[in-house]
Amino acid sequence: MDGNGRWAEGRGLPRKAGHRAGAESAREAVDACLEHGIEFLTLYAFSSENWNRPQKEIDALMKLLEQFLKTKGKEFRKKNVRLKTIGRIQLLPESCRKELANVIDETSSNTKLTVVLALSYGSREEITDATRRIAEKVARGELDPDHIQKETVAEHLDTSEFPDPDFLIRTSGELRLSNFLLWQLSYAEIFITEKNWPDFRKSDFHEALEIYSRRRRRFGRL
Repeated sequence: MDGNGRWAEGRGLPRKAGHRAGAESAREAVDACLEHGIEFLTLYAFSSENWNRPQKEIDALMKLLEQFLKTKGKEFRKKNVRLKTIGRIQLLPESCRKELANVIDETSSNTKLTVVLALSYGSREEITDATRRIAEKVARGELDPDHIQKETVAEHLDTSEFPDPDFLIRTSGELRLSNFLLWQLSYAEIFITEKNWPDFRKSDFHEALEIYSRRRRRFGRL
């Protein structure tokens, strides 16, 4: 969800205004998924690299996350949406972790759509953590190294309970993965738009899905 800060700066607004507008685009993306019967939506909300931003902006983002959870949590319950997270959640402020835990618990039985928030997330960190867990099992004699397959790695990733993404939407014209789901995106179709995330609304999501529907996915076959 890229371009929040640039969207705000282009309008002479503080960067936090762009993040607030971006939260509204996230709501519209959720609604678009519900309308199209999409079962999983992963939103890259805060990367592991984002901790390097100015503390004032980090504090504003954490406050916005907490507000988003308090308000959207109620909507999730009504709309039969389940919330899950990936990333090093333990690094988030306690108030955010508490609100996350509440919404995750209260929506755990919902079945129409699973929204996965990537928070304090970095794919290289995720793969490193998975490798460490596998190595620990080998050291304890619980896993034979000769039996390690690609499925073994996938089972130890944060996303082990979710299917790999079919479609990646990248806003703000960026042409990189930015340490996002590097393992899981191996065969995902990619859509890039010049629009900043706050301008990417439900109609844009519909257009992206229409483009995706015309793609032919070969998975290495002819």
